[in-house]
Amino acid sequence: MQWRNRETGYGLVAIGLHWLVAVAVIGLFALGWWMVELTYYDPWYRQAPAIHKATGVLLFLVLTARLLWRWLNPSPRPLGKPWERRAASVVHGAFYLLLFALMIAGYLISTADGSAIDVFGLFSVPATISDLPDQEDIAGDVHRWLAWTVIGLAVLHALAAFKHHLFDRDDTLRRMLRPAASRR
Repeated sequence: MQWRNRETGYGLVAIGLHWLVAVAVIGLFALGWWMVELTYYDPWYRQAPAIHKATGVLLFLVLTARLLWRWLNPSPRPLGKPWERRAASVVHGAFYLLLFALMIAGYLISTADGSAIDVFGLFSVPATISDLPDQEDIAGDVHRWLAWTVIGLAVLHALAAFKHHLFDRDDTLRRMLRPAASRR
């Protein structure tokens, strides 16, 4: 198996990190959407936000690792027309920017009262910024809008991958589904 990227395709690490981030983002979005409707007497009222926060912290770490891996291990040669390659570059940059901003907003919501974020009992992230005027409300609004923006961008990203696969018949999607073959 090929761990590192090649000019012709992604390696196992890049593929694994991509799909781990994708599943986590979609799962966090679904959990967040569901948990805001919970009432005080619902048994998940405290547990769902705790899972959401802890998973968000872990996603921050995974996304940081993914960015580092991308920096240390350049992506394969891009496919598509020049404008598609430029658009893909802009979208990937926007994903990183939006996801980090989304997680920072989530951190500001979670720590507004000065409480640390417990990450499944493994460690906690201390509150370094708290007691700003309307911190929880403002960060909550930003978090919600960023989450919807990320999901919208993810839908466009997936549609573009399917367009490449079904209409252009190139390897754009296949390269993110299986590691590049090693040359012998």
